[in-house]
Amino acid sequence: MISLQDISVTFKADKNKAIHAVQHVSLEVDKGDVYGIVGYSGAGKSTLVRTINLLQRPTEGKVIVSGKDMMALNDKDLRESRKKIGMIFQHFNLMRSRTIHDNVAFPLKNSSLSKQAIHDKVTDLLSLVGLSEKANAYPSQLSGGQKQRVAIARALANDPEVLLCDEATSALDPKTTSSILALLKELNKRLNLTIVIITHEMQVVKEICNKVAVMEDGGVIEYGSILDIFTKPQNQLTKDFIDTATHVEHGIETVITHPTILNLNEHDVLTKLSFVGGSTGEPLIAKLANTFNVQGNILFGNVEILQDTPVGTLLLVLSGTPEAIAKAVRYLQDNGVTVEIITEEIIAEKKNKGGDEE
Repeated sequence: MISLQDISVTFKADKNKAIHAVQHVSLEVDKGDVYGIVGYSGAGKSTLVRTINLLQRPTEGKVIVSGKDMMALNDKDLRESRKKIGMIFQHFNLMRSRTIHDNVAFPLKNSSLSKQAIHDKVTDLLSLVGLSEKANAYPSQLSGGQKQRVAIARALANDPEVLLCDEATSALDPKTTSSILALLKELNKRLNLTIVIITHEMQVVKEICNKVAVMEDGGVIEYGSILDIFTKPQNQLTKDFIDTATHVEHGIETVITHPTILNLNEHDVLTKLSFVGGSTGEPLIAKLANTFNVQGNILFGNVEILQDTPVGTLLLVLSGTPEAIAKAVRYLQDNGVTVEIITEEIIAEKKNKGGDEE
């Protein structure tokens, strides 16, 4: 559907200095994907996504959308191709002097549709985004969430195959953000709409995306399915982003640094267990006592559903003989559980970190 091949974007700051906003990025977005591109400000994510519809022409590389080489198109064909790529922004970009109906109708003003056909289409689009009663209102009379719904309806006016969302929820409160993401998810399924979302919030990615790329300093440092990225992150920046969305590491740090909760005996082993899929619902911890005579004391637990797959985390103290604990750990690993032994050095590091933050 979308193929970005070795994309670089360089800006000339002055005669002697160049800014490399995007550096040799390649990404594949399949039809029907909700693809998240996450990174902090200045990472290059907005610049990268604007190359998809050539609002930003790459300095190097190729942009293929629906089988078309976008950079090889003449002006007329490029305008036609851009109609199939809708875009919404952080600050909505509505025309204040026009009604909501006229804002949504604006992309159709030079189309071959009759006035009645345009009116009917705008009516259908406003119904689709839940704003039928606001057709004659003006942007100033709408909430932020309603304005973004208008922007989405306007972006759908030309029946696009792709919708680009540039920090589309950053100006919204959490409840409104959830409602907009739910709407985008519904549109993705109902219209088979391919969506690319730029965000600095991993929570947004977790709620709606099936794939994600993490950007830093103009490059993609990690990409993959949501399940793979959340359960097997390879990069520290990715891990930091994930923690903002799950708060698992913060919860574990709170337990470890609390003076009365963590009270280990001589042979106790503190472990972090990560479950994915079917193993999340298995009574594995109960079997440790029955099979290996190892007691498991749960200090922290978290379960989430990512792309219809349960993902769980437990902070667990294992008590027993060293030999029995070693067998119990192997048993857990053989049953698809990732086991991380939290050593005294790690505990001391987290305690020092907690002290520094205070």
